[in-house]
Amino acid sequence: MPDKPDMAEIEKFDKSKLKKTETQEKNPLPSKETIEQEKQAGES
Repeated sequence: MPDKPDMAEIEKFDKSKLKKTETQEKNPLPSKETIEQEKQAGES
């Protein structure tokens, strides 16, 4: 294993072969409104 990465391989890399993807933002945390609704649903 050489200490430095082989930059020639990176320079030869063809970016046009990569597929364009849409980034989707994920929000795993519920909103305050959702938490309040669930609290009220649990109390009744």
